[in-house]
Amino acid sequence: MPTPSSIKKSQLHCRNKHQDGYDFAKLINILPELSHYVNRNSYGNLSIDFADPMAVKMLNKALLFSYYQMSYWDIPDGYLCPPIPGRADYIHYLADLLAQDNQNHVPTGKQIHVLDIGVGANVIYPIIGCAEYGWSFVGSDINSVAIKVASLITQSNALLKGALRCRLQKDNKAIFRHIIKPNEFYTLTLCNPPFHASAQDALASTQNKLKKLGKLTSSTQKTVLNFGGQHAELWCQGGESTFISNMINESTQYKTQCLWFTSLVSKKETLSVINKKLKQANVVESHIVPMAQGQKISRFVAWTFFNQHERQQLLSKNTLRTEV
Repeated sequence: MPTPSSIKKSQLHCRNKHQDGYDFAKLINILPELSHYVNRNSYGNLSIDFADPMAVKMLNKALLFSYYQMSYWDIPDGYLCPPIPGRADYIHYLADLLAQDNQNHVPTGKQIHVLDIGVGANVIYPIIGCAEYGWSFVGSDINSVAIKVASLITQSNALLKGALRCRLQKDNKAIFRHIIKPNEFYTLTLCNPPFHASAQDALASTQNKLKKLGKLTSSTQKTVLNFGGQHAELWCQGGESTFISNMINESTQYKTQCLWFTSLVSKKETLSVINKKLKQANVVESHIVPMAQGQKISRFVAWTFFNQHERQQLLSKNTLRTEV
């Protein structure tokens, strides 16, 4: 019987490079430092301690070097270090969303402009979007340190130079305001919103993850942020339902400047609130797109103020080349 880590992750998107799990031999060859964190797990397979923030960081770095054309990538301690396979799935499903209005061809190239709300220090979405589809990005964040780190990563990698612009959001109550300029048009917006309603909720969630990994001890309880994230990355007043509701409300002010607005939705309980807000905003079309990585079920919501004919026309004007 195959062990869990050797079973093909068929739930990942068909274009996801990580369907077959992690090739640690290849990754260590690319990034030798990773070897310090790789050991045999209880199934006898190579793995890392996912409760160790440095191990997770080194794994991410190796993956970015191996699969996404990065030559430099580093983030400060305590900043969100997200699992790359799941982030890649979001990008690939967004590509499918665009393909539906583009004769089932994924539009590629820098003329596909994407706005990443909360780009973070890690700039994962722009890296994957640029590497996989050649899209161009604007990344916004309310954290000035995150923007500085993101800018350094951008300037240090040929893939991102000229393809990613980082903008500091100085108004922590605004999402698109101050970021989307009057003369700009975006094909997509994406977002991984802070989904906890308070610091206490974020703390409890991280403790629960540590408990499932068998790592919750008196010492780890003091360092529970090893799953990553400054507070604005993990929680906001009202949680993800309030954040996404505000995003929908604000999107009505920019309805002619974006083809598709989207956001990850962590909790299925949030969907009823989102659907109500979308109806109030009089969106023309909306979708809830399910995703799954292993036992984790996720999804994103997408909405637009353009009908399909208008979307097809806008894509045909802005798409210079396509690929299946």
